[in-house]
Amino acid sequence: MIAYTYPLLNLFWSLLIFFGFVMWIWLLVTVFVDLFRSPEMGGWAKAGWFLFVLVLPLVGVLIYLIAHGRTMAEHAAHQAAEQEQAFSTYVRQVAGDGASTTDQLARLADLRDRGALSAEEFEQQKAKILAA
Repeated sequence: MIAYTYPLLNLFWSLLIFFGFVMWIWLLVTVFVDLFRSPEMGGWAKAGWFLFVLVLPLVGVLIYLIAHGRTMAEHAAHQAAEQEQAFSTYVRQVAGDGASTTDQLARLADLRDRGALSAEEFEQQKAKILAA
């Protein structure tokens, strides 16, 4: 029954409007996130852009994208690199370097035997390994 009162073309148009609205919300959120995370702008500049985008949303977003589109990409790449660095550091910290205590002590003894470490340095490092 609903197929007769709501034709297929109207359904496609409704879906287009819905996804356009979702894309608009996503774009606004992206602009606001970049605006507030931007280290280059001061507080007054951020407040001005915020008010401009809030009062004239379509024009404000388009001008912001034109003026700061490149820096938005740089900010996103920088943030992704920082997250990757933090993740790698966390994984290395949790997993350790993969060597057992015995392996670490053997490497220390080898360094001492080759003369790279003094007896005092060897004992200090040995105490650290055994304490951990």
